[in-house]
Amino acid sequence: MTIRVVVADDQELVRSGFAMILDAQPDIEVVAEAGDGAEAVEAVRRFAPDVALLDIRMPRTDGIEACRAIGAESGCRTVMLTTFDTDAYVYEALHAGASGFLLKDVRRDDLVHAVRVVAAGDSLLAPSVARRLVEQYTAGGPRRSDPRLEVLTGRERETLLLLARGLSNAEIAAELVVSDHTVKTHVGNVLAKLGLRDRIQAVICAYETGLVAAGSPPHGGGAGTAASPVPGRN
Repeated sequence: MTIRVVVADDQELVRSGFAMILDAQPDIEVVAEAGDGAEAVEAVRRFAPDVALLDIRMPRTDGIEACRAIGAESGCRTVMLTTFDTDAYVYEALHAGASGFLLKDVRRDDLVHAVRVVAAGDSLLAPSVARRLVEQYTAGGPRRSDPRLEVLTGRERETLLLLARGLSNAEIAAELVVSDHTVKTHVGNVLAKLGLRDRIQAVICAYETGLVAAGSPPHGGGAGTAASPVPGRN
């Protein structure tokens, strides 16, 4: 199956460069290019792509608003193009429904891989990026118990905690001593009950609600992270 892609960036050289790389792949077709967020939303409406690459900073309608509109209107998944050293909008983009992030100096192979991963229904977030995002935006001391978590069963809370620590479905199954199918069910229930689009949002939710404290050690040591790509569709 061919993966249909829209590429949106206000810098023509960046946009055309990404489009050329992706179009050269036998399983990817760039169906449209856009110079701003409004054009990107219109291109998604017209061409119904599987994936939209969106620059976060664009004129008229920025990438975040475009991501939000695309998610509300279609099943197209979005990958944000950004520079993590300067952008203050990455966390907001997660809440808008972004399925992944790429640096603008991404390598050719990583760009192609990211599109394929997101088109398959997975999420893409580097561990270092997850750690920076979570610790930057959830700092400020202990949080009160969040009522959002009350809808979860005890086992679903455990599942959310393990998701936040970056474990794959297989690793969660081993940790909880259950089958992979059972884990997939738990993950699906967590996402549905909390109104989350994917595992990236589950990671952020776990920190926001205080289930995991910023800086706490995840499975295997280090600061809490999400894997890259975040494995498993549900």
